[in-house]
Amino acid sequence: MFPAKPCLPTSIPSPPGGREWLHEIKHDGYRMLAHHDGGRVRLISRRGLDWGDRFPAIVAAVNTLAVRSCIIDGELIACDANGLADFQLLRRRKRDDRAVLCVLDLLEIDGRDLRDEPIEMRKVELARLLDGCGPLALVLPRFRCSRPGCVRARMQAWLEGIVSKRRGSHYARGRSSSWLKVKNPKRAGGAARARRALGG
Repeated sequence: MFPAKPCLPTSIPSPPGGREWLHEIKHDGYRMLAHHDGGRVRLISRRGLDWGDRFPAIVAAVNTLAVRSCIIDGELIACDANGLADFQLLRRRKRDDRAVLCVLDLLEIDGRDLRDEPIEMRKVELARLLDGCGPLALVLPRFRCSRPGCVRARMQAWLEGIVSKRRGSHYARGRSSSWLKVKNPKRAGGAARARRALGG
């Protein structure tokens, strides 16, 4: 049975250093698990709610993928005029074809459970799945930086935060010490309260 809730990073004050870590953008949006199963697509929130009817363009994009089934872990975001994720912009929309899903991980594909595979392998499978499909509602973010100074500079410039994932880590339900997050204090606000209020 696949989890209804995603793997969650543990908060730390500063990003870890070293080559054993992969660093990704922490997007300001809603975590979603996109379940594709035989032509049916569900967008499952952290509270186990199906938000597919709110974001039909994302459902349609996942449905075009050339697989019998898959489960994608991602972050649902809406971007402002500068291309930055704006949670308040997303919050004001109950149904929005302009929202995108930043795809972060792949849990299952065509009946193969990938959760016990190392994260690097899951990333390769995810990139292969999206290669050439071209749906604008699905975005594969690319952010590679291993030096702590570089990571901090990127985060402080404009990012909502950084998520660092240990190389070789598996995908586990709930809070994980192999996934770490650092929030940008310059972009801190009431987004978490708003997510709880909306059931995200």
